[in-house]
Amino acid sequence: MSESIGNDAGVKSTFSAHSTLAAIGIKATQIGLFVPVAERVKIAQKVIKYTPIEKLQDAYLNILAGGQGLVEINKRIRSDWGLQKAFGRVACAEQSVVQDTLDACTAQNVGQMHEAMDVIYRQHSRGYGHDYQQSWQLLDVDLTGRPCGQKAAFASKGYFCGKRSRQGRQVGYVLATHYQEIVAERLFEGKMQLSLVLEGLIEATEKTLDLTEEKRQRAIVRVDAGGGSVEAVNWLLGQGYRVIGKDYSAARVQKLVKDVHEWMADPAEPGREVSWAPSPIGLYCRAVQRIAVRCHKKNGQYGLGVILSDLAPVEVLLLTGQDPQRASDMKTVMLAYVYLYDQRGGGVETEIKGDKQGLGTGKRNKKRFEAQQMLLQLEALAHNTLIWARGWLTPECPRIAAYGIQRLVRDVFTANGRIILDDAAEWSKDHQANRVVHIILNSLDPLARALCASLATLLKGHVAITLGET
Repeated sequence: MSESIGNDAGVKSTFSAHSTLAAIGIKATQIGLFVPVAERVKIAQKVIKYTPIEKLQDAYLNILAGGQGLVEINKRIRSDWGLQKAFGRVACAEQSVVQDTLDACTAQNVGQMHEAMDVIYRQHSRGYGHDYQQSWQLLDVDLTGRPCGQKAAFASKGYFCGKRSRQGRQVGYVLATHYQEIVAERLFEGKMQLSLVLEGLIEATEKTLDLTEEKRQRAIVRVDAGGGSVEAVNWLLGQGYRVIGKDYSAARVQKLVKDVHEWMADPAEPGREVSWAPSPIGLYCRAVQRIAVRCHKKNGQYGLGVILSDLAPVEVLLLTGQDPQRASDMKTVMLAYVYLYDQRGGGVETEIKGDKQGLGTGKRNKKRFEAQQMLLQLEALAHNTLIWARGWLTPECPRIAAYGIQRLVRDVFTANGRIILDDAAEWSKDHQANRVVHIILNSLDPLARALCASLATLLKGHVAITLGET
């Protein structure tokens, strides 16, 4: 079914397992999504059949198509001729050749890729155009372990959830939470902790978002205990950011909780109790509120934590969707701080999990550090592409508005169908000519009808989108 079938003169037809993704590829090509990478990244590698940028694009397309490893390029992309054409590719490189290109990347290439990613984000994201006067920009920051082989560069023992005694690296995320977009993603050695790399991640974010002092005062940085050291929090406060997070020091938390005698049960979370904790004097460079939290554990003991924030009660109530006039109700305010911190579970943690399940980010590793860094940027670009594509389609297909990365890859962009290409356009001297003229979605796919209307509106005047049988 994958071979092209001749129809009328000058027209070719081919089956695709990713016909809906092909439609997104046409849109991405029209807006020049990958152009900044081609313009800035210069990999010193001999060109035999494909340029290094074309091979990077093949790796990116494989990630979008749900490939869990680069080896799947041969199966998913090389065999899907119509998908290649939709993304502006004449053909696809063999997976080992793509691997060689990643291995040829240098630290300079990584810097060039970061610059290209900044340009792409500024051109196409919603987070960059955020109205800071109208609402807060919420930035979730987190580290997630990425196990790899012992011989991989900068692999070391560290925290890897559910994998004791493993070695690997750490990946730092900065997420524009309201838009579910990755603003910055960086790679670190396995033993690194968030408090030690937080400054670098935020500085990269400042560059991408062009955060002026005025904008930083309207940006909230939310971190877990790993980024809650006194030094890290003071640095954020000194830069003008607003902060909500957890205290890093277990000893300080234990000492603080000993002085708490009145606890209030959390009505939204059985087994959890909260209490106001005394505000520290001289510890932080700005006044902060502290809330002690304890939860019953299976062994009968308590899990303890302290949430801290410099946000005012009225601001926290507004951020959690509550009436700001309740700012005098200390119990309501106290719980609002806790709930605002809890929301990171539906922010950066959800996106990291979605990337691992939908884009296979936990299974794709390179031995060379620079190669892995380049791969990380392609994964971040694939994540943002899917989020932007969902935004393009949501007006005509609102049912996918709540879909995360996993469902977008699995359910939305794997609908099969037939792709019709204009053979005359294929050989046009104008390399930007749109080769795909018609996409026929499989009418038996449960999302086909809704997606057909969305894609037809998205590509109106460029490509016909219809329903049919494949």
